[in-house]
Amino acid sequence: MSSLAVSESAPAAGTIPGTAEGPPPRRRIALVPTLTLLLGAVYTLLPVAWVVIASTKSGHELFSTFTFLPGTGLAGNLEDLSAYRDGIYWKWLGNSALYAGLGALLSTAVSACSGYALATYRFRGREAMFNVLLMGVLMPPVILAVPQYLLLAKADLTDSYLSVLLPQILSPYGVYLSRIYAAAAVPGDVVEAGRMDGAGEWRIFARISLPMMVPGLVTVFLFQFVAVWNNFLLPFIMLSDDEKFPIPLGLYTLLEQGSNTPALYTLVITGAALAVLPLIVLFLVIQRFWSLDLLSGAVKS
Repeated sequence: MSSLAVSESAPAAGTIPGTAEGPPPRRRIALVPTLTLLLGAVYTLLPVAWVVIASTKSGHELFSTFTFLPGTGLAGNLEDLSAYRDGIYWKWLGNSALYAGLGALLSTAVSACSGYALATYRFRGREAMFNVLLMGVLMPPVILAVPQYLLLAKADLTDSYLSVLLPQILSPYGVYLSRIYAAAAVPGDVVEAGRMDGAGEWRIFARISLPMMVPGLVTVFLFQFVAVWNNFLLPFIMLSDDEKFPIPLGLYTLLEQGSNTPALYTLVITGAALAVLPLIVLFLVIQRFWSLDLLSGAVKS
């Protein structure tokens, strides 16, 4: 009887005395960080939302009222944009895809090789080279635009596709990120094991180290793609043929002409809304690589 009384009076494991079951943990919501993030999201997304909604309005609807209600002129705006100068907007879109896609791909390849070399090999002047690289990260692009133009003018490459592509290949920030990620993701023991198995340095990099660096290189590719896609200053200085303009420069010329022809404002807004879509699609496609990396890390651990 005494043992039964003790067992009945003793609290169950995992419960708090005085309660039948332990209370569920309460999650405290940090109001200040949450409100700050919400305000930042509204500040960032509000202009994009306005551009998307304004692209659905005709010229009369755009200038007569200021509301966030969709209009009825999206189809007409797309037709006018496609008909303007025999569809030169789509030529600008293709140029931007070429500059950003090929430029980001080459820049990622150079950043991967350079960052891996700086992280793996020990050689004289490595830290000095990395410090110079950091200075390049801190230097504004506007300072480099004019010297780049003078160099390419000497090589007779201005007003060409290469004049926009070549300066984008070397990205100091991409090399910096690649070195940091390679130092963290590629263990030195793995590299040494590959050497002991008789693999050459290039094979170790291509077959062993590069797959480990993929999530970091995806980030480098995304950053560089967005930077080249939105770049205005370099094409503005290098190009004079509007057939080679990217989207930002092409829309700028349309905006300048809109001061004399207000009907072009609707084309500028519609073109700007369409120019955002490739970046959104690219982010949604690339996001799976980050998710897969986190999942694989959880499985390995």
